Amino acid sequence: MAQPTGTVDFNLHDLVGIRLLDARSGDVRAVARQLGPIQRSLNGPPDIVIRFVERMPVAGTLRTLGMGEAAFSADEFFVLRSKHKAQARVSLALDQAGQGPCAIVCESGLPAVPLLIPLINLTMVAKGVLPLHAAAFTYNGVGAVATGWSKGGKTEALLAFMAGGAQYVGDEWVYLPADDSRALGIPEPIRLWDWYVRQLPELRGRLSRGDRLRLAALRGVATLRRRMPALVPGRLARFLERQRYADLDPRMIFPEERCALAGRFDRLFWMVTHDARTIEVAPADAGEIARRMLHSLLYEWLPFLEWYRMYRFAFPDRRNELIESLEGRLTALLDETLAGRPAYTVAHPYPVDLAALFAAMRPLLEDGGLGGRA
Repeated sequence: MAQPTGTVDFNLHDLVGIRLLDARSGDVRAVARQLGPIQRSLNGPPDIVIRFVERMPVAGTLRTLGMGEAAFSADEFFVLRSKHKAQARVSLALDQAGQGPCAIVCESGLPAVPLLIPLINLTMVAKGVLPLHAAAFTYNGVGAVATGWSKGGKTEALLAFMAGGAQYVGDEWVYLPADDSRALGIPEPIRLWDWYVRQLPELRGRLSRGDRLRLAALRGVATLRRRMPALVPGRLARFLERQRYADLDPRMIFPEERCALAGRFDRLFWMVTHDARTIEVAPADAGEIARRMLHSLLYEWLPFLEWYRMYRFAFPDRRNELIESLEGRLTALLDETLAGRPAYTVAHPYPVDLAALFAAMRPLLEDGGLGGRA
């Protein structure tokens, strides 16, 4: 389908189409940082249309919600915060989200379009595709999906196999169509914690000079606190520790030929940290993982659902049946998508030795695995 003049299209696996209207080059770059290099023509009408304006037109008085988080007029709802709490003014109708063309109007110049990933995920749910909080990769011709609670070890598994030559499919969100055995990725930036870089020195050269200097300074502060705790208060130290990362485009980590963005779904890994020093791998029941992951997914959806509740407060009569039934829909998709998959639990310490993690998981991705199917 030809792209209309004056538009920029982002096509996510021919499943969700995002169209930008009247976007400046900086706006296109901001969306590309969120979605990765997936600019290409759509095969049908867009699911999400984002129109950029110089200044948001507002009719009448605005009523604000929270500490300047959102606002509403007589007929419009506005999100007032973007990435890193940057001030924004973005209009969207959440009663339409995931159900036909979802219209978003943004003031130009934002660092990111608020709620874009949740809106994509909601559209996936409407189309029978499970958005799973997971990492996915292909190793030795076998497709792996590693899932679990936030900070459970998904990215660690991806990077461990990256060092072993695996192909990248996705990190953070992986899309699993219920009617086939594919795993599909969205090339969002990968968060590299400083301890990853220490274990994988090849990553250091892929960081920007600014990130290298910032991480070195933060390491210096951590060393100073260990030697002289009184100089760095605990609250400040904890805050700074949470800043010891850099976000990198997957193409800066994986060679272009290994950024596949799509692969098979042959093995399911439930990643979890424990207080033992060993890495323990054992067969698991995929149905049990599905039941656990329902609650992980609902946890990941909480920030978006808070916006939806603000929207319903502003407009009590505007109901989105897809959002209202989200738990039931996710339950059905988890059962349908994960049922019967060869599945394993991988329990590991934190931080984990990435080479040891690779050695522990690798036999499960050889032909046949340990009782699995290729």
